[in-house]
Amino acid sequence: MSKKGILLANIGTPDKPEAKEVKEYLKHFLGDPRVIDKPRWQWLPILHGIILNTRPKKSAALYKSIWEEEGSPLLIHTKSQTSQLQEKLPEVSVRFGMAYSQPTISESLKAFEKEGVEDVTIIPLYPQYSTTTTAAIHDAVFRHYLKQENIPTLHLIREFTSHPLYINLLRKQIEEGIKEYQPELLVFSYHGIPVSYVEKGDPYKDQCAETTAAVFKGFDIDIPYKVTYQSKFGPDEWLTPALDKTLMSLPKEGIKKVLVITPGFVSDCIETLEEIEDENRTYFMENGGVEFNYIHPFNDDPDFVELLANLVN
Repeated sequence: MSKKGILLANIGTPDKPEAKEVKEYLKHFLGDPRVIDKPRWQWLPILHGIILNTRPKKSAALYKSIWEEEGSPLLIHTKSQTSQLQEKLPEVSVRFGMAYSQPTISESLKAFEKEGVEDVTIIPLYPQYSTTTTAAIHDAVFRHYLKQENIPTLHLIREFTSHPLYINLLRKQIEEGIKEYQPELLVFSYHGIPVSYVEKGDPYKDQCAETTAAVFKGFDIDIPYKVTYQSKFGPDEWLTPALDKTLMSLPKEGIKKVLVITPGFVSDCIETLEEIEDENRTYFMENGGVEFNYIHPFNDDPDFVELLANLVN
């Protein structure tokens, strides 16, 4: 019987909250055509001539505001998810890899090869498929095996948009959050992508809608909700409504208490801890909001690890 391996894959995080390390991370991340779908002749001079000379210092300060003693929150939680899944599945080799940081996906796949693993399941840690995340991870896997003579059996998890265990986890979080905070509105915030990507066939927007619909299908809870998108980058048109503009306008509409959930993230990271809990909280409160609360991703929740095991099986 062939030895099996599981790779939990994420986009990545800088090695340190310093400008040098952030620049290195952004160079790979923003240099990927999957992430920035523009002609290379047009985009690369902007990236190397402007962005990589201005953005790293600012971004490093933001990373420092969320950094923990053990390192990046994303890395900490990914390590925990990996070790928990390894305990749950002791007969399988479980590793994690990053598309744009250490350990790289290629390095982790090499480690499987040294262990004699002949059957690998790749789980991108993104519930909804997007060319900017899932496809970028799959690219890294394929690039690695382009150089190999012996390719193992590969199982690529595409998404778990409406998987029952995932939906039940979201429902549990929502129920607990509503009971504790009594909000007037539940705000879903998904990471945004450019509209042009959707027009070219990226199913991400539809899958976000599918997740939201699955949460409320047969869910006996009476609360209004709104779906938004966050993290806009650059001048292009992105999916709307935008989270920041929504939070600025809600108090004027009489909504003073909100509860925000980010179903597209399974671990806390700069987009949740800094962008949601700090930046967007400020937008809401400065425009007349009274109470802002945020439901954190699954992070170290053993029930999420149970979902990962279920995906493999």
